[in-house]
Amino acid sequence: MLTDRHREQLLGYTMIAPVAIFLAALVAYPFISAIYLSLTEKIVGYPAHFVGLRNYANLLDSGRFRIVAWNSAVFTVASIVVKLVVGMAMALALHQVVRGNQFIRGILLLPWIIPTVVIALTWKWLLDLFRGLVNVGLIDLGVVTSGVHWLGDPSLAMPSVIMANIWRGFPFFGVSFLAALQTVPQELYDAADVDGANPWQKFWRITLPSIKGVVAVVTLLSTIVTLNDFNIVFIMTRGGPGAATHIFATYSYELGIMSQRWGVAMAASMASLPLVALLIVGVVRYLHREEE
Repeated sequence: MLTDRHREQLLGYTMIAPVAIFLAALVAYPFISAIYLSLTEKIVGYPAHFVGLRNYANLLDSGRFRIVAWNSAVFTVASIVVKLVVGMAMALALHQVVRGNQFIRGILLLPWIIPTVVIALTWKWLLDLFRGLVNVGLIDLGVVTSGVHWLGDPSLAMPSVIMANIWRGFPFFGVSFLAALQTVPQELYDAADVDGANPWQKFWRITLPSIKGVVAVVTLLSTIVTLNDFNIVFIMTRGGPGAATHIFATYSYELGIMSQRWGVAMAASMASLPLVALLIVGVVRYLHREEE
């Protein structure tokens, strides 16, 4: 005879079984297959041969891969830091706005709503050497005498794609932080006013501690998305000039689609997995510690 507790457990397993099967089919199986493929020497048209960690060892010995890893770190860190600061400023400003708040919020959310492909093409046109609005404006203002090769100069290409990524992603930070700010009790600020706290002190002592959980989660999610951002970089520069803007996503595309080396491409795409796993574990442990 089944007890009430066993019936509840059986019902629970029955309810989550469809979701578990769905996740296993759409997430777990492709993920495991990708890991296995990264351990093989697989070229399109030929059978896969298991080679163990040789693909990863070859990548570590590759100077091009080291450049890609550095580019990925610079692209991700710079984008996240600026989006974090701009998003926080956006949230604090909108939090003080009473009239027209919804309209302004909708306007600022447009970069997040517009498809990434459209944003990348728009920025590519804005930074065009001959017809780009940025160069035309700089020439008309007398700042430069000829067009700046924003996407063709190795020293300017990375800042250019970072700028496009920031414009694309800062509304996500701003709207998320704004929603968190609206949950902070007003009584805390009133008490701080009585104590004579200035705005900077109220931000560091009340605002930031109250929303730091949201800040951690939003930063984690955006880091994962930015680290794997393919569309903006590929459409604007295709990883060039040379390898100046190559990141993990575009490098994996080059190896897998253009060179037809699926095994090495999978190994390159898995290179960021340990870092992402560490970030997820760190944020989860931090959130649990804060709850306790």
